[in-house]
Amino acid sequence: QVQLVESGGGLVQTGGSLRLSCTASRTIGNIANMRWYRQAPAPGKERELVAGITSGGSTNYADSVKGRFTISRDNAKNTLYLQMNSLKPEDTAVYYCNAIQYGLPYWGQGTQVTVSS
Repeated sequence: QVQLVESGGGLVQTGGSLRLSCTASRTIGNIANMRWYRQAPAPGKERELVAGITSGGSTNYADSVKGRFTISRDNAKNTLYLQMNSLKPEDTAVYYCNAIQYGLPYWGQGTQVTVSS
């Protein structure tokens, strides 16, 4: 079992930056894929994939964040990161860390990101 704890969210103005962290309770070196999702506060809005990274360092991004967000992982620190630059009001959401190990999904509790216009 893996416990995930996100941090780094907050209130920032349009154009600002934040760095999210997700610290795992055990080694992440053997977790093939780790991802960041977000869920906006609008009614009916589903959780959407923001970015993912493999154990080998390959990354993928949602079109809406390409060129602005960077996902990375530090296996030695058991931590996943999301560097978010040029933030927009539409990036406002609760951001969740996700890992799948042995076919089971694990989620953090989420961290709120609010971008003011």
